[in-house]
Amino acid sequence: MLSAVQIKPDVYWVGALDWNARSFHGFKTEKGITYNAYLILDEKVTLIDTTKITFKDEFLQRISSVIDPSKINVLISNHVEMDHSGNIPTIKALAPNVEIYTSAPQGVKGLTAHYGGLGYHGVKTGDTLNIGKRILTFVQTPMVHWPDNMVTYDAYDKILFSNDAFGQHFATSGRFDDEVDFHEAMAQARKYYANIVQPYRMQAASAVKAVRGLGPDALDMIAPSHGVIWRSHVEDILKAYEDVFTSGKVQDKALVLYDTMWGSTEKIARSITDAFSERGIPVQLMDLKANDESDIMDVFLDSKYICVGSPTFNSHMLPTVAGMLNYMQGLSPKNDQRIGVAFGSYGWVPLGQKQIQAALSEVGFQIPLKPVSYNYIPSKDALNQVKSQIEDLVDQTK
Repeated sequence: MLSAVQIKPDVYWVGALDWNARSFHGFKTEKGITYNAYLILDEKVTLIDTTKITFKDEFLQRISSVIDPSKINVLISNHVEMDHSGNIPTIKALAPNVEIYTSAPQGVKGLTAHYGGLGYHGVKTGDTLNIGKRILTFVQTPMVHWPDNMVTYDAYDKILFSNDAFGQHFATSGRFDDEVDFHEAMAQARKYYANIVQPYRMQAASAVKAVRGLGPDALDMIAPSHGVIWRSHVEDILKAYEDVFTSGKVQDKALVLYDTMWGSTEKIARSITDAFSERGIPVQLMDLKANDESDIMDVFLDSKYICVGSPTFNSHMLPTVAGMLNYMQGLSPKNDQRIGVAFGSYGWVPLGQKQIQAALSEVGFQIPLKPVSYNYIPSKDALNQVKSQIEDLVDQTK
C-alpha cells in the first residue's frame, strides 16, 4: 500500500513516480518523471490535479491512505494535458458528486474534448473557492504552456500549486527541494524550462510577476505538477525564472552543434570552437550523433552564439541537423540578441549551409557572416581562416 506524503497539516502529495520514463514529447527524461497531485482535507475535501492514467492504481492507493476517494468533494484541474488530467474520469466515477473546476473557457473546452461533459465549472483570474477554513484563488496563466493553464493559490497554507511553471522532469524519493541535491534540482528545472516553457517566455514572465504580486511573505511553498516541491529554495527558483529563464538575456557563451559524414564538417566545428575559446568565450561543442536535442536546448537557452554545421547531402543538410533545427525553431522565441553562424563542407554546391542560415534567420538571429563553407576537405589554411573569421566576429560583438 503506497502512502501519501504530508506537505502541510491536512495537505498531502498523492502523485505518482514514473521512474523509468526516458522521453516526453522528444525531451530526454534521464531522471524519470513525477506526476504530482495534491489532496487538501477541509470541509470540502479537495484534489488538485490527477496523474497519467497508467498510474491510476498508484494514485488511488496514495489517496486511500488518507481518505476514501469517494469522499472527494472538489477536483481542480489546473491543466488539461493528460499527464495531469488522465484520472479525472476515475475520480468522477468514484465520487459522482465531485465538483470539477478548470479555467474558462479553454479548460472547459479541453476537458470536454478529452472526457466528455462531466459538469465542469469554469473559473477565471481572481475567482475564489471557499472549501472551509481555506479560500483558494485561481490565476489563469495561458500558454504556460497550453491555452488552458492556470495556477491555484492556497493563502491559508501559503502554497502555490503552480502546475507546469517551476517544474522539473525529475523522479526522486525526495518530495522537497531540500531532500535532493539542490544543483540537480535547479539543473532539471532549467532543462524543463528550456524544452517545455521557453517558447512562451513572455507569458511565463507574466506568471512570475503574478506570483511576486502575492507579496513577500505569501509563499512557503511552490508545488508544481512535476518534480520536487520548492520550500527551502523558493526565492532561488523565482530568481532563476526572472534573471535567466524568462529574461530573454543571452550570455557571452557559444554553442557549436553539428553532424558530419567524413569528418570535414567536424574539422570546421573544432576550429570554430577553438576560436571562441581563444577569445575567452565559454563554448560547448555538441555532435548531434552523441547529444540529445533536449540537452542541446539546455545549452542553447542563454547562449549568444549559435553555430550549426552540416555537410551538403543530396542537395540538403543532413536529416539530423534538419530535425534539430526544426526542434529549435519550435522552442525558440524570436531573439535578435543571438548571433547565428552556418557552416559545413560540400562536394558540388554548398546548399546545406545556405539552408541552415535560412533556418537561423527565420527565428530572428543576427546573421553577420556568409555561410562558412569549404569544398571537400578543408586545408590547414582554410581552418585558420575559419578561426580568424570567428575571432573577428567575437571582437565585433562581444
